[in-house]
Amino acid sequence: MIEPGDGLVDAAHLAGVPDEFQRLWTPHRMAYIQAGPDALNDDCPFCAAPGMSDEDALIVARGRTAYVLLNLFPYNSGHLLVCPYRHIPMYDDATPEEVAEIGALTQTGMRVLREVSRCHGFNLGMNQGQVAGAGIAGHLHQHIVPRWATDANFFPIIAKTKALPQLLGEVRSAVAGAWPAAS
Repeated sequence: MIEPGDGLVDAAHLAGVPDEFQRLWTPHRMAYIQAGPDALNDDCPFCAAPGMSDEDALIVARGRTAYVLLNLFPYNSGHLLVCPYRHIPMYDDATPEEVAEIGALTQTGMRVLREVSRCHGFNLGMNQGQVAGAGIAGHLHQHIVPRWATDANFFPIIAKTKALPQLLGEVRSAVAGAWPAAS
């Protein structure tokens, strides 16, 4: 995390011709640009993620029937997803064990995000089916979106842009490092 006094330089004093635009640097997005639009449509990313390293898949915790990872397209820094390992589309398809673990992982995720990011609240939710807005309708997933009293600005409304102050890898390290060990 960048702290005051870390040697940041006002861009107006750097080489080039200053203009009225502020730059929003999002280098992590280059992976999606280079992969092209079809790369995200081939396989279920929630089925593929558990077979990858935690760092590569952005997984922060693994349970017996479900796991937690960062959203690749976060609404806010720390936006987590809780997914069952099984490829099921709807909440009522989940077993009682999956429902219980998704709930427990959601609670732990909230506690960890509160500790790591000092958020003030959360949006929790599941979009069930493509018609309800599920981006990946075939695989159930619960969203945990941390919120702060000061996180609203004009970007999402006017420019359809979210300003994210931390890179995904940094957030994954912080959340995974604060996640309690399995008992």
